[in-house]
Amino acid sequence: MRKKRFALVGMATVAGIGLAVTALGTPSSGVLSAPVVARASFGERVSIKFRVGRETLKVRRAADTVMQQIVIGPGGTTGWHSHPGPVVVLIKAGTLSFVSSEDETCTPTDYTAGEAFIDSGQGHVHIAHNLSATENVELWATYFDVPEGGAFRIDAPDPGTCL
Repeated sequence: MRKKRFALVGMATVAGIGLAVTALGTPSSGVLSAPVVARASFGERVSIKFRVGRETLKVRRAADTVMQQIVIGPGGTTGWHSHPGPVVVLIKAGTLSFVSSEDETCTPTDYTAGEAFIDSGQGHVHIAHNLSATENVELWATYFDVPEGGAFRIDAPDPGTCL
């Protein structure tokens, strides 16, 4: 009986922490559409390695892969968030201003139509903006190492380092 009570208290505590983190997350705004266009699981064991500059991102046992098209209207933002694994992002239209929580100066890196970049995922918290007053940003994202059937975006609280 005592073990059961401790287990219930432990589960309630974990659930409460999860709700608190969700409540502290920063929601997106101005996202006009974000359909998932494909999701698939690897049929065999797959490992993936990305080299970005000097950094090597490793996925030892890739799970699901998800593709998503996202359109952000003028002045829109993704809100602070992270991803479980690396993400390859292709900018189809407009300019996306990407800010890493690790950059204390909050200087955005701008990516324009025809450019691509890799977000390291694996807990890397960031936000992206469409700073244009007149045009949409359209991007295509491929998320790697998503938990089987799980979320490919994890909302995060504002780290308090940016406006």
